[in-house]
Amino acid sequence: MNLTTTKEKILSASVIAERVVGKKESLPILSCVLLDAGSTLYVRSTNLESAIDISVVSEIKEKGTIAVPATIFSQTIKSINSDKISLKSESGNLLVESRGARTLIKSIPNEEFPILSRGDDSKKSSSILRLTLLKGIQSVLYSASRSMIRPELGSIYISIKKEQVIFAATDSFRLAERIVTGKNSSGEEGEFLVPLKHAAELVYLLDRSLGESVKIHSSDSQFIVEADSARFAARVVEGVFPNYSEIVPKQFTTEATVLKNDFAEMLRKARVFSGNDQHVGLHVYPKKKIFSATAQSPDVGETSDSIDAAVSGEDIDIKFHIGYISDCMPVIDSDSITLGFSGPNRPLVIRGVSDADFMYLVMPLNR
Repeated sequence: MNLTTTKEKILSASVIAERVVGKKESLPILSCVLLDAGSTLYVRSTNLESAIDISVVSEIKEKGTIAVPATIFSQTIKSINSDKISLKSESGNLLVESRGARTLIKSIPNEEFPILSRGDDSKKSSSILRLTLLKGIQSVLYSASRSMIRPELGSIYISIKKEQVIFAATDSFRLAERIVTGKNSSGEEGEFLVPLKHAAELVYLLDRSLGESVKIHSSDSQFIVEADSARFAARVVEGVFPNYSEIVPKQFTTEATVLKNDFAEMLRKARVFSGNDQHVGLHVYPKKKIFSATAQSPDVGETSDSIDAAVSGEDIDIKFHIGYISDCMPVIDSDSITLGFSGPNRPLVIRGVSDADFMYLVMPLNR
């Protein structure tokens, strides 16, 4: 192998590929990136559950394939000051050369590198706006369970239809949903469950892509996303996402409209006094026009804070895990939010006043 490329392009590819490499000591090839120079240079990596394949514009003088440790390779490229970089094989290892620098990286036999799926068995294909997919996943990612005991709860639900794309995630304590309406996609309709880990890897890729739209291919076992010069593949969860529409309250006994930043700041202050339990009490008294939050800890003390709010309905005192409420604040595209209470021991629904696409539901703590 012998080729020349630019630092910007090869560094971008290697950093993205490094996110996907495996950590299994018994299979050292999984900790590598595969540099495959044919008619085009491809940078590839996999952890057996997900894989990525990125094409890099290069001047290829001699074809070849070599596998090197991902971290060492990306750190080497980062340390180079020159824009032009030469990659060539020397005695079976990788020689990285640039102006005034020469680095030899020990390679690992690439015959053991897994063959990446081309997605030829995909049953459904569609095209979707890149920012729609990115924003949708980011809006719900934090609500998925960190555990895969129930795989459907440790995944992001994506449903692609002609006139809307639905994103949802829940860990059974809270649920986030974003429904993007309008002509955001084309092709076949479909739905699938993306494991949380792979959804985070996909967000990293989409955030660094520049194209307007991406292509999605899905089958019963995997989905593939093609974005710019990259192709990301990952397994999907076999399961059924909960029918959450049954638990979303249709009517509220108490409602409050507040400025999002005021509410987020009130929660930030309360968190200091919420102790290890991270409990916060919300108190809404419409007749007195009071909206307040309280928190207390035997080790720290206690606090009570009120903010301006437009409130209506019945008086209510209710407790929540403070993290479950505050997690949704950064993804709401609105200066004001509405909080809909459906009574004690019933879920709270948070929406943005000018962000009708997003809905967040959180269960209260038991009394």
